[in-house]
Amino acid sequence: MTFDKIALQVPSVLLPRPGVDLQRWAVIACDQYTSEPDYWEEVAKLTAGHPSTLELIFPEVYLEEANGEPRIAAINQAMSRYLADGTLAPQPAGFVLLDRKTAHAPSRKGLMVALDLEHYDYRPGATSLIRATEGTILDRLPPRIKVREAASIELPHIMVLIDDPGKTVIEPLFAQQRERLYDTELMQGGGHLRGWRVDDAPSLQQVAGHLAQLVEPAAFNARYGVSGQAPVLYAMGDGNHSFATAKAIWEQLKAAAADPAAIMDHPARYALVELVNLHDPGLEFEAIHRVLFGADLEQLTAAMSAFFQPQGSCLQRLDLNDSAEREAAQQQGEAAGHHVIPFVAGERYGLFVIEQPALQLTVASLQAFLDGYLKQQPGVKIDYIHGDDAVTTLGGRTGNIGFTLPALSKHELFKTIILDGALPRKTFSMGEADEKRFYLECRRIIP
Repeated sequence: MTFDKIALQVPSVLLPRPGVDLQRWAVIACDQYTSEPDYWEEVAKLTAGHPSTLELIFPEVYLEEANGEPRIAAINQAMSRYLADGTLAPQPAGFVLLDRKTAHAPSRKGLMVALDLEHYDYRPGATSLIRATEGTILDRLPPRIKVREAASIELPHIMVLIDDPGKTVIEPLFAQQRERLYDTELMQGGGHLRGWRVDDAPSLQQVAGHLAQLVEPAAFNARYGVSGQAPVLYAMGDGNHSFATAKAIWEQLKAAAADPAAIMDHPARYALVELVNLHDPGLEFEAIHRVLFGADLEQLTAAMSAFFQPQGSCLQRLDLNDSAEREAAQQQGEAAGHHVIPFVAGERYGLFVIEQPALQLTVASLQAFLDGYLKQQPGVKIDYIHGDDAVTTLGGRTGNIGFTLPALSKHELFKTIILDGALPRKTFSMGEADEKRFYLECRRIIP
């Protein structure tokens, strides 16, 4: 069943057969803990000898290693094996209703659906019904495309936001008794996850109807105070590059199709995602911080100053090892309208203060500089980090520099996307690293 006008399909998901240890089956999104190989080594120990989605994904901590092709081949073989031996069992078409407990929130509700990639465009200035919320880094797509292009199934860590202040789409589904599909603790402090089947016609129609109401022109314009803007119903939360990869594969399939009409029924036209209401109290936006590896603080400071000066901005670096003094200086700078970026570089702490910034967001100012700086300094590497403690630990190592950035208010997201387009890359994160999606549901993407 599809609802074309709102880019929605009722998917047929695959779930582990009864008897599979779900705590070992479900592992966290592949783009987490990318600078912490110890985390993934522990996952490998926990899942050894058991069916697990670890066999079906390519943890990005290993992307730089030389065994990429054999690893991808092993992933594809594991997918085929799990389908052939019944490890993955097909379910009747329907949504999956979720409730996730984490160490940071007692409940975060979601709904597994499939979205139509025909209604998605990640290019700058796009006005599609499904929008990218951050700039898509095209260089990050090829390794993901290699993983997906020969895959028989997809496993989503994609979380897509809807702006539903009335809580009309997901929340009412909890009002009636439903068949429970799974109920499991998650490994490595990931919390607890429960899922229920939603396949009755009234519920499916209710979801589609309320989604359609969110983009009804009069209501849409009133909610955002706009007129004449193309509606956006779905905004990418997590997994922007995975969704863009699915789009790239779909476009390749269309281009190669002998029958352009017949290909439109291909399962790869859709991508499985978790819908989350922006107004769910269990959903919080966290900042995504930056750590540079192999960087020199003095050289970087000079480069930053040279970057911001032509923009009419003035850069100051305040070396302040006393935390109370740093906090007071940060508050004073922010109150004056400056962009203030705390840093740690080995044993040195302080603040970068950008006076009269040319851009609206602090993260935009820093990222604009880093984009050019990293091209000029090929020996310097960057990672995007969740959590202040991880920045302090990694930035505190000799030769590294960590930057701590402020979080974006989630209530500003949709209107910002409507009026200004996609945000700078890695502007926000939906929760901490251990709150990211765990792979559990799968879906066939070949006929």
